[in-house]
Amino acid sequence: MAPQLHCGVDAKARSRKRVSLCFDRILFFSLLWLRPRCSLRTTTPSFLENPSSLEKVRCPSVFGPPEKYLSLVIPAFDEEARLPLTLDETLRYLEGRAAVNKAFTYEIIIVDDGSRDNTVKVAFDYIKKYKMDNVRLIKQGVNCGKGAAVTKGALCSRGELILMLDADGATKITNLEKLENAILTYGEKIQKQKSLRDPSVENIFDVPLVACGSRAHLEQQALATRKWYRNFLMKGFHLCVLLAAGSGIRDTQCGFKMFTRSAAQQLFINLRLTRWCFDVELLYLCKRLGIPALEIAVNWTEIPGSKLRMTSILHMLFELLLIRIGYGFNVWKIHQNLVQTS
Repeated sequence: MAPQLHCGVDAKARSRKRVSLCFDRILFFSLLWLRPRCSLRTTTPSFLENPSSLEKVRCPSVFGPPEKYLSLVIPAFDEEARLPLTLDETLRYLEGRAAVNKAFTYEIIIVDDGSRDNTVKVAFDYIKKYKMDNVRLIKQGVNCGKGAAVTKGALCSRGELILMLDADGATKITNLEKLENAILTYGEKIQKQKSLRDPSVENIFDVPLVACGSRAHLEQQALATRKWYRNFLMKGFHLCVLLAAGSGIRDTQCGFKMFTRSAAQQLFINLRLTRWCFDVELLYLCKRLGIPALEIAVNWTEIPGSKLRMTSILHMLFELLLIRIGYGFNVWKIHQNLVQTS
């Protein structure tokens, strides 16, 4: 009887293994079929758009040496109405800091995500006024999503610090000082510790750090003024984020985040999602790569013209599922210590 029992157990184990392998293959090929249509890690070089010349200017690489103190990446899709106000306010602030401190240098990188309106023309007007060294435009050609646009801009940045911000200007540009100070303060402590063990860590910007603008302190006010179904959707989304990526940053979706150059090099080369939930994936990658993510309260104002639709909610839930499956089943590999050339 014992041999027969042993054979029965082995048969059940083999059966479970076959089912598990079949399920894994279904998930794997589903991910391949549903992968982002716009590849983030392409070997095709990117070029800057020059309104004064037909000559193509190749984009720099975040893996090269920094040439600016601060890079600001603005993804833009059909933003001809809201972009000028944001650029005016941002450039007034940046020019003011540069006038006081000659060491403060900056660039604004506008990434046009396949706009159908005059967004490109608006960007060209500012390039002509402020010159290409300070304001730059990269065209995606087709709409690939906010995540793809931010990634493109970040990978072409020249700054020691890289700030992503929305084209609507919902978060006032002066809030960048809160994120900047948080990184400088925390980074100084880490840099002193790391430099003793690793001579390549020469300054704070060699330390991978992320500072995330947060609207979590405004949650109670938002709950009181929003419709009940919007509050329900928000709470449901937060629960899904918790299940997909774990706890940590309370406000994952605020479009105001700052990265040291070292953090950008590690995060954006690994990013796969191109649309709504790329922020969640960024923070998930921070956990996996051991990059500290600081949550900093910022002033935020809701600006009319949101592109969030009911179908967007479904897409967000689907992308959260992709994060869970892609990394949970080790289909999406995380690459570390990458060195690339432009």
